[in-house]
Amino acid sequence: MKLHHVGIACEDISATIEELKNTFNITEISDQIFDAEQNATLCMVTLDDGSMLELVAGNVVKTYLKKKIKQYHVCYEVKDIDEQIKRMESAGAVVIRGKRPAKLFGGRHVAFLYTYSIGMVELLEEKIG
Repeated sequence: MKLHHVGIACEDISATIEELKNTFNITEISDQIFDAEQNATLCMVTLDDGSMLELVAGNVVKTYLKKKIKQYHVCYEVKDIDEQIKRMESAGAVVIRGKRPAKLFGGRHVAFLYTYSIGMVELLEEKIG
């Protein structure tokens, strides 16, 4: 597994981008897209050190925002998403949203699991080729 990005819950992605510009050196901002599979509006922000933040807005993060929680999930890129899901489940993780295509990542599959050690984890299958 390789750390890919940290998901940040937002009420307004554009406003969050402006706030981030005051703190971080941003090198790239993707378009904001709505992903019906995840019922969320998403945007990827790349910082000058190469790290990435996925900004997530919509019903999927409303509970987090009500509790004033901004860090939504940590995403790891994996070679075999099915095998990693099985491995994490056997260690006690609970699947929140099973494997499905993600529009922001060009249709690569993602899955969301809850772990008791670090909270919500998104798995993203590696690019092929």
